[in-house]
Amino acid sequence: MRSGLKIKQRLEEYFAYFTGAEQIPLITLAVVIGTLAGIGSWIFRLSVTGIQDLLWGGTFLSAFGALLGTSSLPIFLVLVPPMLGGLLVGPLSAFFPSEAKGHGVPEVMEAVSRQGGLLRIRTVLLRGVASALTIGSGGSAGREGPIVQIGSSIGSWLGQIFNMPARRIRILVGCGAAGGIAATFNAPLAGVLFSMEIILGDFTIRTFSPIVISSAIATAVGRALMGNEPTFLIPSYNFLSGWEFLFYALLGILCGIVARVFITVLYWSETFFDDRLRMPSILKPAFGGLLIGLLGISYLVLIDHSFVAGYAPIFGNGYGPMGGALLGKLAWSSMLVLAVMKIIGTSITLGSGGSGGVFAPSLFIGAMVGGSYGSMIHTLFPSITAPGGAYATVGMGAVVAATAHAPITTILILFELTNDYRIILPIMITCITATLVSRAISPDSIYTTKLKKKGIHLEGGRDVNIMQSLQVREAMTEHVKTLSEATPFRELLRIVTTSRVQYFPVVDAQGEMTGIITFDNLRDLLFEEEIRDLLLAKDIASEPVSRLTPDDNLWTAIEKFAIKDLDQIVVVSPDNPRRLLGMISHREVINAYNREILRRTLET
Repeated sequence: MRSGLKIKQRLEEYFAYFTGAEQIPLITLAVVIGTLAGIGSWIFRLSVTGIQDLLWGGTFLSAFGALLGTSSLPIFLVLVPPMLGGLLVGPLSAFFPSEAKGHGVPEVMEAVSRQGGLLRIRTVLLRGVASALTIGSGGSAGREGPIVQIGSSIGSWLGQIFNMPARRIRILVGCGAAGGIAATFNAPLAGVLFSMEIILGDFTIRTFSPIVISSAIATAVGRALMGNEPTFLIPSYNFLSGWEFLFYALLGILCGIVARVFITVLYWSETFFDDRLRMPSILKPAFGGLLIGLLGISYLVLIDHSFVAGYAPIFGNGYGPMGGALLGKLAWSSMLVLAVMKIIGTSITLGSGGSGGVFAPSLFIGAMVGGSYGSMIHTLFPSITAPGGAYATVGMGAVVAATAHAPITTILILFELTNDYRIILPIMITCITATLVSRAISPDSIYTTKLKKKGIHLEGGRDVNIMQSLQVREAMTEHVKTLSEATPFRELLRIVTTSRVQYFPVVDAQGEMTGIITFDNLRDLLFEEEIRDLLLAKDIASEPVSRLTPDDNLWTAIEKFAIKDLDQIVVVSPDNPRRLLGMISHREVINAYNREILRRTLET
């Protein structure tokens, strides 16, 4: 009876929510965001195609050939477009790194988890221009990361214009992300799940409704402007034998390992260009463009056996070569080389300061790894396995699932990209296996790895996110009882035994902390009567076990409390670990967390 009443109450709450006046503005803005995301995706695609046609269509390179007095284009001209794109992107990456540099999705995730969903509207222009120049000039990157950040920025901007609370701004950010993915890939369901599984990490009914609407509207707008054809065309494939389950599972293991290699190389490249390469930041994308050009020349000369300038398969998002792999038109050796080159090329492009997504490169790498693997398996077991193109299709999704740690989203995206239900079963087997292998190697995805480098841990759930959004300065006590170094033992004993405080910093004549005293420091001396009256505070004080600074977040504080089993930790200046600024207790951290929970609840 009681459970029936609870169900009835919950249904009434849902009905009130969907019919309430408070939901109408959110749904209305979701429609607007979906429309703008669809239009933005179309404009962005036109921009990439236009730049690509301008730089690689023949006229631009032919002009260089005319200057050299030759009708055939020398192979070294392949270096020109990527370097030119890097030169143009350089100032944007150097002066606006968070809006123009890298693949964009981690910045949106950070804004959602720590900044109340606040993103700058200038991101729409900066990210759009930087990514179009990078991809169009030959940079090895995809379109989905930029359009996610563009759509999310539009959603955040509209939420700020209408002065919405942080909770709703986050939902509108999710609407923009879903609309961007849906319009880019003509995949409305995948857009919804990408936003909820990766961006928001929230599957509640309040979040679901506006995101579905935004995704549907963006898809409709995208289809009206860009057509309703699936992104990839694949021939019909069927299971030929139960042995294929084993082969697909093995492919999943392989793709999980390849995904981790891709993530490792990508962030090693980013560290190299940011911290080790001694070069002005404004020139690093151009240097990256030079390396990409050399990689393209290597392919044209060694694999394609062409000594004339042309567009190499590793340039851009790689949809053309992917189509060839899915149709089984590429040799296994060529696909293997392309997979390795794409990992290197994307890592150079994004690490050097270029702008673009990692989703399309992950698709490319997976298609090439799967196609190469499938071709060899089909050669060995032709009667019980499908052609290599089937494995290319499944591998395409497996690497994405393993890099993003989002198998559900990937399964749906791949289904919507191909419009072929028969591949769902092998995709499920391979994607889940690849994700498990990737997680076993490292718990961080290609998106959360970047955030972890900044000290942001999103895998821990909502509690961790809230703790990371708060700083020690918001919970610390500034007025702390300190002891002089010259305080005698008997006075120390009186102070410690009559105070509720457990930790007493000891300071010198200049006011700098030289140690800390607790009752544990005094316990062993209680029965040493012959020496205890000779002791001063400076003789007893010990070095603090842990320190925090005001800029540390409360999750860092919680970790230190747990590791060292402490109740209080000293807070010191980040510039001088002897300069005492205050102390923070475990109770104060919990109180700050509870206040933030209450504030966020009232906002909704």
